[in-house]
Amino acid sequence: MTITQAAATRTVDLVRERVGAGLVAATQPHADTLRLQVDKRSVRAAAGTLADELGARFMITTGIDRRELDGGFGIVHLFSLDREHLFVLLDCAVAADDEHIDSITPVVPGANWAEREFRDSVGVHPEGHPDPRRLLLADDWPDGVWPLRRDVPYNLQPPPAEGMRPPLREPPAGASVVTMGPFFPVLEEPSQWRLFVEGETIVGCDYRGFYNHRGIEKLGEAVLTYNEIPYLAERICGICGFIHSTCYCQAVEKAAGIEVPRRARFIRTIMLEMERVHSHLLWLGIAGHIVGFDTVLMQTWRIREPLMWLSEEISGNRKTYGMNTIGGLRRDIPPDLASKTLNVLAEVERESLAVRDAIVGDGTLMARTKDVGVLTNQTARSVCVVGPPARASGVPIDARVDHPYAAYDEVAVRIAVHQEGDTWARVLVRVEELLESIRLIREALAAMPEGPVLAEIRDEIPPGRVGVSVVEAPRGEAVHMVETGGDNRPYRWRVRAPTYPNLQAMPAMITGAAIADVPITLGSLDPCFSCTERVEAVDVASGCVRVYSRADLLRISRGAGAKP
Repeated sequence: MTITQAAATRTVDLVRERVGAGLVAATQPHADTLRLQVDKRSVRAAAGTLADELGARFMITTGIDRRELDGGFGIVHLFSLDREHLFVLLDCAVAADDEHIDSITPVVPGANWAEREFRDSVGVHPEGHPDPRRLLLADDWPDGVWPLRRDVPYNLQPPPAEGMRPPLREPPAGASVVTMGPFFPVLEEPSQWRLFVEGETIVGCDYRGFYNHRGIEKLGEAVLTYNEIPYLAERICGICGFIHSTCYCQAVEKAAGIEVPRRARFIRTIMLEMERVHSHLLWLGIAGHIVGFDTVLMQTWRIREPLMWLSEEISGNRKTYGMNTIGGLRRDIPPDLASKTLNVLAEVERESLAVRDAIVGDGTLMARTKDVGVLTNQTARSVCVVGPPARASGVPIDARVDHPYAAYDEVAVRIAVHQEGDTWARVLVRVEELLESIRLIREALAAMPEGPVLAEIRDEIPPGRVGVSVVEAPRGEAVHMVETGGDNRPYRWRVRAPTYPNLQAMPAMITGAAIADVPITLGSLDPCFSCTERVEAVDVASGCVRVYSRADLLRISRGAGAKP
């Protein structure tokens, strides 16, 4: 019996012992996936058993409108037993005439946002949630309209509700409020932090994000087909695009039982690690800019450029590669580019080592990052933080090791872990990972076999299957869960980016800190919000400024070159 099989057996036995008849059924749709169907009245006890007794890590929750299938809704909590390489799904049925389920946030704090999100999106209410405010819906979104119910059109634009107020938290008695955002001088993406301060010291905060929810999951189940979604998935993040398209494709491939050719798995590994290298270089430059060390910004972004040019030679694009498809890849890496890749990596490594040696001894940088934004090991585990922030706090998780995918079962990863939990530790983790990624690319190129890069798929993808996939993005673990459907598209596609859990750690990281330390503490998470929906154009001749709305942009883009 493998360690994964043993963990599955132990999990079923313990959950059954704790909740009895509350465990309705237990199945194993894949070798690495255990599905426990649990009565909704037993879900809190089952979640507590997984987290507290088995050490399972909460990942994300999916709300599913299954009324056309079985007359109700589904709430699926996803956990991971990392060392046992096992995903555990707690799948709860919720009747359409009783849209309530016990909240698991009191026993799993990391589920906070996920439960608020399924309440906003499908209208199932988590009873006993400690913070039942809206999360993702706009302040003027009308009550009773649940956007991820299947009878709600994907292009619905409901009229604004009157008299709605932002769901703000009140500051502690005697504290003042300093508002940071939603627009920043260094982080050009929208999020709002209301800092509660006494003098210069932060005593608490409140977060308001989700300003530009783009309806990606809705498009995936309502409009796009299986092989159109990778191009949308690649645009979830402006840096981690290949990560998301890979993660989505792997979820579908697992659900459908599609075996990806070995050469394609190696090429996916190479492109994923190239994204990690240029992302960490980009982050290091931005971190330097935040603390006023612009030499680091200019040098790291210069070092990064040859990688971007190389990506364009391989894929045709600097960033959105368009290479992934269900079953493998649309493009191979020719031999001449393989040798060129090694030359580019050698130069990037040489210059990155020089930058590392320069910053390690810089007193000003140390003063701005050492003992700043401390995230304790206990808080990191409780909030379910992922990626470099988790590893810098002594939590040795990495999807490439815990749930191997692509060619990571053949190319071993050395996890960079530090214990201090401060901003400086997060700098060190990323610098070490950058150099480790260069080593991984070299090994993957050396071991890459010959052969096809795309599997032949003859049969339609059957409905009613589930696939869970994780990919270690530069910012941390990305999660995609797919439940297959008819009409050549998923019935439900769920995405969780790494910033989603990491942002929930910010209150603990800045409480007791000085206001001046907030920007670099936030920046040390490498947060990725959404892009803004509007753009501003300046006529350089007249100086006139015009702001284009979404409708304007659609009209211009569909007007066959029509001028604004």
